[in-house]
Amino acid sequence: MSKKTKKAQDQTVETPQEGTQQEHNQNNAAEQNDIESKESNHEASNEPSPEDALALEKDRYLRLFAEFENYKRRTSKERIELFKTASHDVMVALLPVLDDFDRAIKELEKSDDALFAGVALIRNKFFETLKQKGLALIDTQAGTTFDADLHEAITQIPAPNPDMKGKIIDVIEKGYMLGEKIIRYPKVVIGQ
Repeated sequence: MSKKTKKAQDQTVETPQEGTQQEHNQNNAAEQNDIESKESNHEASNEPSPEDALALEKDRYLRLFAEFENYKRRTSKERIELFKTASHDVMVALLPVLDDFDRAIKELEKSDDALFAGVALIRNKFFETLKQKGLALIDTQAGTTFDADLHEAITQIPAPNPDMKGKIIDVIEKGYMLGEKIIRYPKVVIGQ
């Protein structure tokens, strides 16, 4: 083969490759220009389409509405709880007065009947008024099983008989509930 023929073949072989590379480079440059123009359009506008804006506002509205509903529910629940226990401090302050009435009645049982009847009437009226406001007596009697969730043990004494072990021997002070909450635990003596 002559030198000219060999050069011609090399040129024909190089020409298609160069043409393909040029086309490829042009396509890449065109794609780059498209991407850059889209990015510049997006950066220039910075505003979502009206459909996207509407969807965002609807979502924000629904979240705000749900948050407000939760707030209303929580505040109404807190208000009801406050009304139930608003008299808590007053009730706790009046319990010693109720205890004094019980002690007076216990002492008056031994003496004059007229005085006893008058004090018992006042004590019952006072207790009924407190009961209407939500106060309830915790029923605690000697001989019942001691429950640490409901009773406060002041002391333990030897049980008079084996059946009284772990049971209440004596009630020192009555316990009361306000609604479903214990405001004073009954103070008891238990057998060991």
